[in-house]
Amino acid sequence: MNPKLAPNESETITIEFEKGIPVGLNGEKIPAVELVRKLNTLGGKHGVGRMDVIENRVVGIKSREVYEAPGAVILYAAHNELEKLTMDKETFRFKQGVSDKVANLIYDGLWFSPLFDSLMAFVDQTQVRVTGSVTVELYKGNVTILSRESVYSLYNKELATYTVADKFDHSAAEGFLALYGLPYKTMTKVARAAAHTITI
Repeated sequence: MNPKLAPNESETITIEFEKGIPVGLNGEKIPAVELVRKLNTLGGKHGVGRMDVIENRVVGIKSREVYEAPGAVILYAAHNELEKLTMDKETFRFKQGVSDKVANLIYDGLWFSPLFDSLMAFVDQTQVRVTGSVTVELYKGNVTILSRESVYSLYNKELATYTVADKFDHSAAEGFLALYGLPYKTMTKVARAAAHTITI
């Protein structure tokens, strides 16, 4: 549906995941295929999932494609937020690149390549603690994350409130930042000194 024609009232839903796999909707356990169908209906009703994209085909030719994939868009948004909550920073960042490569391998029809198998072994390992629920709001083409919850959540309010009540030692940041930026400060000094000594 055109988002402009979608209902003026938003709809809130909660999706449950176990080890990265969607297994439930609004407190009800649902098989994967049925879950996607329900999300397609709900998302389509609210104009979610319409995409107009330029693609690079396998042979390099560019093509314009228009898709409607409400369920996939909703699941991607919810799953991504749960990963942010339960995965450490470096693993999350590295997996983003791996996910792009996996998507390209699938697009190119290389499901059964050794590289695909190897990358998926890594992806599967990253999903061990991606368990929990994500609540989203569907409204006029948008998927807005409202909340995320997991027993494996790495978020600690006491460390990250940025108020006088938190338990993070803010004075520790000063020394850390000075040390963390030292290599780049050194590089800049060397580059400036070199620039002054270059002769033509």
